[in-house]
Amino acid sequence: MAEDKRAEALKKGEVELRVRRAGMFQKLLFRVVKRKTPAGEVPYLFLDRFLDLPELMRIAEEYSLPVEAKNGRVFPKGKKESDFAGIV
Repeated sequence: MAEDKRAEALKKGEVELRVRRAGMFQKLLFRVVKRKTPAGEVPYLFLDRFLDLPELMRIAEEYSLPVEAKNGRVFPKGKKESDFAGIV
């Protein structure tokens, strides 16, 4: 199921998600951004706002993609940046 969501997100280039932010639910738009790394290009779901780390972790697990926001980068459990190189 996570692979289906990942493929859809990579194909569309953006995903609108319902997240809990500052105690209330909001719909936020995450864009797919490709970052160049020594391992190759890595796609991130990018949000240009602050978001709680538990929410970032939930999204990373749900979409099986790394997530980046203003307060940091989060990877799915047991994965690292080089695991996502070349899936673009």
